[in-house]
Amino acid sequence: MSTAPAPVTTTAPARALTVEVWSDIACPWCFIGKRRFATALASFPQREHVDVVWRSYQLSPDTPRGPGRPEAQALAEMKGIPLDAVQQMFAQVTAVAAGEGLAYDFDTVLAFNSYDAHRLVHLARETGGAELAERLLEALFSAHFERGADLGVADGLVAVAREAGLGEAGLDDEAVAAFLAGDEQAGAVDQDVAEARALGVTGVPFFVVDRRYAVSGAQPAEVFTQLLETGWREANPLQTLAGDPSAQACADDSCAV
Repeated sequence: MSTAPAPVTTTAPARALTVEVWSDIACPWCFIGKRRFATALASFPQREHVDVVWRSYQLSPDTPRGPGRPEAQALAEMKGIPLDAVQQMFAQVTAVAAGEGLAYDFDTVLAFNSYDAHRLVHLARETGGAELAERLLEALFSAHFERGADLGVADGLVAVAREAGLGEAGLDDEAVAAFLAGDEQAGAVDQDVAEARALGVTGVPFFVVDRRYAVSGAQPAEVFTQLLETGWREANPLQTLAGDPSAQACADDSCAV
């Protein structure tokens, strides 16, 4: 009596996805997009195989360095629109943010040059890895949009760095202040901006999977789920073996027995 050999199943190691996100800490839609992407990633079955890299972008690189000033005033002057129109825009964005659990307070938000804050995020990633960088970025967004912190001055950035736990990675207040006084990580920020231009990025947030698929804007979580699923299928295609052509199977709407 012969016994047919049992089928052999092999599973190749999953290839990780790299999701790069270009964003600006001064952009209200970037914080909203970050939360929506986090919702999609949390429910993605292969989330442990997704590496998220936060890239720097500056919407207003010509904003003066130094202490911030009221966002409403700065935007009205830059866009040449009435202050009440700016307030109406803020009210609309605040309502959308509230739907994501964010408490924007544009009465206290200060316009600032985000270059040094971006340098600090790069330092966090280099020193403590992706998790620390993400934690710092979240803290920076919250400090800016929800608490009106002045991120244009070193003291404001040092306080947020402390809150985000950079001290655990050996970056105490003194180390962070010394970093901000120099130009370390400037090359990393400039490289991110240059890559954004090369990719044709003109607005943020901008999400790119494996430099193959991208979506722009604070999309609904369902769109980010679709982006992740598409990237995953591309990176980890299902391999179907030919097998025995005489093997029986049911087809759609039909099953002959």
